[in-house]
Amino acid sequence: MPTESRPAKTRILLADDHVLVRRGVRLILDGEPDLQVVAEAGDGAEAVEAARAQPVDLAVLDVAMPRMTGLQAARELSRLQPGLRILMLTMYDNEQYFFEALKAGACGYVLKSVADRDLVEACRAAMRGESFLYPGAVTALIRTYLDRVRNGEALPERMLTAREEEILKLVAEGHSSKDIAQTLFISVKTVERHRANILQKLGLRDRLELTRYAIRAGLIEP
Repeated sequence: MPTESRPAKTRILLADDHVLVRRGVRLILDGEPDLQVVAEAGDGAEAVEAARAQPVDLAVLDVAMPRMTGLQAARELSRLQPGLRILMLTMYDNEQYFFEALKAGACGYVLKSVADRDLVEACRAAMRGESFLYPGAVTALIRTYLDRVRNGEALPERMLTAREEEILKLVAEGHSSKDIAQTLFISVKTVERHRANILQKLGLRDRLELTRYAIRAGLIEP
């Protein structure tokens, strides 16, 4: 009798700057017959490069990572590969991150504290074209929506452009204008112009205040 062909496994890109977290998440995913981690990355920039280098079906991205956050990587991956499914993996039960993840193109938001319970289900939901929201996120979504409707408000627009966010993150991490220019393939003059615009938009004065803002905005970890 002919043997039945096995369905193709979902090829997963896993990005987290903590090696032990990646190892634990990989054990969860690779333990499933329909899921396989085929690439790993230690930050958002590496994740984008990994997705360019080989075919992946699903990206699981940590929210807070060096150089480029998971949210920034999600926006870039959504632009480069519109068909790619994206899940955000985070330790933060935070409404701001949750809404930013949805705007960035993610179809799910999984808390690390319950990843062993929720992540596999979230991966399968994403590949079915469905969204996955942890229970607290559903409550937050409804509460925030009702509050905004009651007050006649729309969802707030982002204050900074994606490029300005990139530069803000790198400045807050302590990189010089020259280093930032080399990383982003732009001129030092362009970096300085963006930096001045960021300070003006946010009403801030110096690197210290930029760093505090970057922590509050989830671009870097405290």
